[in-house]
Amino acid sequence: MPESTDEVARRLREGTLAQELLKPGPRAVLTSGDCVLTRDELRDEAGRIAGGLRDVGVAPGERVAIYAANSLDWVLGYLGVLRAGACAVMMNPDYHSAEAEHILRDSTPARVIADGPRAQIARTLGFEVVPVDALPRAEAPPMPDLDADSPAAILYTSGTTGRPKGALLDHGNFLAQGRGALEVWRWTSDDTLVHALPLFHLHGLGMGLHGTLLSGGKAVLVSFTPEHVVHELTHGGTMFFGVPSMYQRLCEWLEANPTDLSHVRVFVCGSAPLPPTLFERCSRLLGQAPVERYGITEGGIVVTNPYDGPRQPGRVGYPFPGVEVKIGEQGEVLLKGGQVFKSYWENPAATKEALTADGFLRTGDVGEIGEDGTLAIRGRIKELIITGGFNVYPREVELVLEDHPAVHEVAVAGVPSEKWGEEVTAFVVPSGTAPLDEKELIAFAHERLAAYKCPKRVVKVDSLPRNAMGKVQRSRLVK
Repeated sequence: MPESTDEVARRLREGTLAQELLKPGPRAVLTSGDCVLTRDELRDEAGRIAGGLRDVGVAPGERVAIYAANSLDWVLGYLGVLRAGACAVMMNPDYHSAEAEHILRDSTPARVIADGPRAQIARTLGFEVVPVDALPRAEAPPMPDLDADSPAAILYTSGTTGRPKGALLDHGNFLAQGRGALEVWRWTSDDTLVHALPLFHLHGLGMGLHGTLLSGGKAVLVSFTPEHVVHELTHGGTMFFGVPSMYQRLCEWLEANPTDLSHVRVFVCGSAPLPPTLFERCSRLLGQAPVERYGITEGGIVVTNPYDGPRQPGRVGYPFPGVEVKIGEQGEVLLKGGQVFKSYWENPAATKEALTADGFLRTGDVGEIGEDGTLAIRGRIKELIITGGFNVYPREVELVLEDHPAVHEVAVAGVPSEKWGEEVTAFVVPSGTAPLDEKELIAFAHERLAAYKCPKRVVKVDSLPRNAMGKVQRSRLVK
């Protein structure tokens, strides 16, 4: 008898991260530049750093913030925190003092692992700092007594609709996430991931790093440039994960420098919508369509286009193993599964608002499930534009405008209007290959959309404001 969705979710959650990620072995597991670490070396270093953290006063269950740029030392520090039984607080290395202060005051870490100017910011705010390039080391302590429900990390939301909240993810959340990725993307010990994503984020951490260590494969850490990525893909890389802005730059480079990447097993794209025009461009230049996927910090990466079978532009695919997806009120996407968090850090009111009585996560995303069972994301509930009494979801308008040859990128937002309440406005980065004429672009929209959905104004911009993972910040456009 096949397992139920709930039974699969429970099975994928079993265990603890430190034990599962730090299994022994002689094979290389992580490389960065000329540095190469084997699984045995990684396991040994994480144990010694855990001992060092214990010696400077970090107790099991306490929090340790990581405020540093991607590096092998970042990985060692993070794994040392897990091995010590502590909870890692993820921080964007681009945060300035005010942004860092909110997270540090909210999470109250026992120590902050930091580098360069970030270390000085943390010290100025009154926190004890451990330099990432001088992590303390001592004899490895006994493996802490943890289980799947033990806190593993706090990841802060992007804060596009308010101050960031700390999503508390447990060991089981991350294990369900990583094990699901191994299954849906056929990830094995023979794979080498070219890893250019931020490690502090769910995509780079929960998929890129954890997936590599759970699969027994290898990851090559690189700073993102098309040249770096293509070089590593042509020297043994079999997988690449990226966001749309990365794929945009990669395609631009490949058009000028044609390269055969047909040997690469899978390209995965997420964290922001992949425009259909870019989907087709990737299909042509990469030799295959990217596997677009969908996720949310509080719920993990939970939906993906198939590894085998058609990958449809504009649709993000089918649920991961052990995940249930349904559509609730206002078309909101609701999620349930082993990846879904249980609470925000010390914020019961926000937790109650986020979770339904029967355990589904309210994502805030508007979606629809097609007859073939695939999910499509249509926008954010809080980004809804109400114009003249009608509801308009920005993504629906953007998908139409992206087909115009004069449009390189576009973001649609509601601008306050005495007449309409909100006025649908298109902020356009011109392509440069065709003239951008406001009246012509609006007429183009009217041929394809109901009149109330069409932009009433077109504003030319040099670029769209984005967060660290490439999501457009519409609130900054209408200020």
